[in-house]
Amino acid sequence: MIRSLYIRVVLTFLVSVIAGTIISFFMSTWIFEDQLNENAQINIRNFGQDVVQIYKTLPVDEAESFVSRMKQLDSYHIRIYDATGKFQSYGKLNEHKSSPVSTDQLKKVLNGGVVQDTPKGIATVLLGLPIKTEMGTRAMFLETLSPPSASFVVQFGLIFASCSLIAGSLLILVASVYLVRPIKKLTKATKRIAAGDFNVKLNIKQTTEIGTLARSFEEMMHDLQQLEQMRREFVTNVSHEVQSPLTSISGYASALKQVNLSDHERSRYLDIIIAEAKRMSKMSDSLLKLSLLESQSQQLKLITLSLDEQIRRVIVALQPQWSARSIHFELDLQAVKVTADHDQLNQVWTNILSNGIKFSEDGGVISVSIKQDIKNVTVRISDTGIGIPLEDQKRIFERFFKADRSHSRKYDGSGMGLAIVKQIVSLHQGDIQVESEPGEGTTFFVTLPISTPTDS
Repeated sequence: MIRSLYIRVVLTFLVSVIAGTIISFFMSTWIFEDQLNENAQINIRNFGQDVVQIYKTLPVDEAESFVSRMKQLDSYHIRIYDATGKFQSYGKLNEHKSSPVSTDQLKKVLNGGVVQDTPKGIATVLLGLPIKTEMGTRAMFLETLSPPSASFVVQFGLIFASCSLIAGSLLILVASVYLVRPIKKLTKATKRIAAGDFNVKLNIKQTTEIGTLARSFEEMMHDLQQLEQMRREFVTNVSHEVQSPLTSISGYASALKQVNLSDHERSRYLDIIIAEAKRMSKMSDSLLKLSLLESQSQQLKLITLSLDEQIRRVIVALQPQWSARSIHFELDLQAVKVTADHDQLNQVWTNILSNGIKFSEDGGVISVSIKQDIKNVTVRISDTGIGIPLEDQKRIFERFFKADRSHSRKYDGSGMGLAIVKQIVSLHQGDIQVESEPGEGTTFFVTLPISTPTDS
C-alpha cells in the first residue's frame, strides 16, 4: 500500500503523462491517417500515369530501360505482369515485403480496369493500371515503400513522446517536492502542537488551497494557544477562589473542636462556615451558568416584554439593599418593548444594579435611563461609587476578575457577575460598554436590538 503522499502525487502525474502521451500519439495518427493516405494515393496515381504514358510513347525496350532508371523507384516498387502471370519488377524492396496481387486483381487490370488498395495501413497504397504496348495489354502494379513523409511522422511522434515523457517526469518530480513540502510542515506543526508547543511558525506564503489551509491552521493554532492560556488562568483563579473559603471552613471547623468555646463563639464560627459554604455554592452555580451560556447549550426563550417595567421590578426587588444605605434612584425610563429572554435579561439588570449599590457610598445616587432608536435600545446605568481604574476597565468582563483587589474582603463577590452579563448580552446580539473614573463613579451602557434574531 502506497501511504506517502509524495509517491502518490508522483505516480499520479507519471501515469497521467504516459497515458496522455500515448493517447495523443494515437489520436494524432488517427486524425491524419486519411490525409496521409489521400496524399499517397494522389502521388502514386500521378507517377503511375507517367509510367503508362512512357510505355505508350516509347517502344517496350526503351520504355523498360527508361523506367528502370527513374529516381522515383526509391519510393515506389513496380511490377509489370503479362497475360501469363509472369512479371518484371523495378526498384529495390530493401527490407520491405511486397504486397500480394490476387488473380482477380490481375484479371481486372488486364481487362482494362483499375485497382487501388491500402493493404498495410497508413500511407501504403497498391495501385494497378493497364499498360497498352505493341505486344498487348499488360498489368502494372505500383506500391509505396513507407514514404518518407509517413516515416518522418512516425519517427517524429516517437521522439516527441519520449522527450515529453522524460521532461514531464522530471518536472513532476520537482513540482511534487514543492507541493508536498507545505503538507510536511503542517504535519510537523501538528505533532508539536499535540505535544503542547504552540510556538510554531509555518512560513507558508502560497496563495493556493495549501496556503489557505496553512493560514487557517495558524489561526487555529493561535486560538488554541489563547484557549490554553485561558484554561491555565481559569484553573489558577478557581484554585485561588476556592482556597480562601476552604481555608476558612477548615480553620473554624478545627476551632469548633475546642471544649471551652462559649455558645456565642461556637454560633459565630458556624455562621462563618455556613457563609463560606454558600459562597462556594454560589461560585459553583455561577461557573455552571457561564459555561452553559458560553457553549450556547442554554437556548434563549424569547418573548416580547416591557423593558422599562422589567427594570423597575428589579429595582424594587433590590430595595432592601439600597434603602438600608439611603441610596436614591433617578429614573428616566420611556416605554420600550423588546424581544428577549426575560429571565436572562433580568439577571443582567440585577448584576449591574447590585454592583452599583455595592460600590456606592451611603447616600449615593444611581441613575437609570433608556433611549431608543429605529433598531436598538440603549440602557444607561450610572452610579456615584468608587469607580474603576482605566487599566482594569478592559478586564472587568473576564471571569474571576475583581477590579478592586484591596477591597475584596469588604465587597463580597466571586468576579463572575459581569462575565455572565457580557455573555447574556452577546447572546441577544447586543453590546455592553463601560466608562469610569476612580472616585467619581461608573456608567454601563447596554445596547440591545429591539427584535432579537430567533437563531441566537
